[in-house]
Amino acid sequence: MVTIKCKNMTFPHIQAILFDKNGTLEDSEVYLRSLAQRAARLIDAQIPGIGEPLLMAFGVNGNSLDPAGLISVASRRETEVAAAAYIAETGRGWFESLKIARQALDEAEKYIGQTPSPLFVGSLEVLKSLSEAGLKLGILSAATTQEVQSFVAHHQLSDYIQLEMGVDEGPSKPDPILFLQACQALGVEPSATLMVGDSVGDMQMARNANAAGCIGITWIGQSDHVKGADVAINQLDEIQIIEV
Repeated sequence: MVTIKCKNMTFPHIQAILFDKNGTLEDSEVYLRSLAQRAARLIDAQIPGIGEPLLMAFGVNGNSLDPAGLISVASRRETEVAAAAYIAETGRGWFESLKIARQALDEAEKYIGQTPSPLFVGSLEVLKSLSEAGLKLGILSAATTQEVQSFVAHHQLSDYIQLEMGVDEGPSKPDPILFLQACQALGVEPSATLMVGDSVGDMQMARNANAAGCIGITWIGQSDHVKGADVAINQLDEIQIIEV
């Protein structure tokens, strides 16, 4: 059991911490923006005029990426369905629309390459210190499980991360079942587990699963993106261990 302090909030009797990946541990803005732009271009080549509305739906405006936008927080399946809905509005059949969206996202991923993005500065040191304090650490991401595993392997985090969990075919955030499943896999109670994430979905998921607390991280200082958090931080090293 560890006591964690963040700014003016104290979380006693903590056994585990679950982290989101994109925008929390991983500085994935460039990758996600490029993925959205490439996929929108590929779809626009087949259905002219759809590219710009799609980019807006993805949350991309020029060179800026909305941390609360579709491409930032949705699962791969949800992104496909949302893109397909835009395609279907042009009069295409639903299954054809899904196929076009899926193929465009697949091609975009291959074109950009799937090398994991860099860690945010200080992430490794924070994970190491939390692990050394005896906490169980996991990643619970809207990315696919394979992407989470690649991220952990690429950044050599397996000494610290005990759970690598993504969203594949089943429910996605903010469904609390994901948090409950992650806690079960780690062998801890939700009431002894903190969630650290950069989206409203992370906060809702953990709160509805009766987590010990929700820590919202917003590297760009916009706390509305983590509405519902018990405390909002701008750097991971604001997560302090005050008692082991």
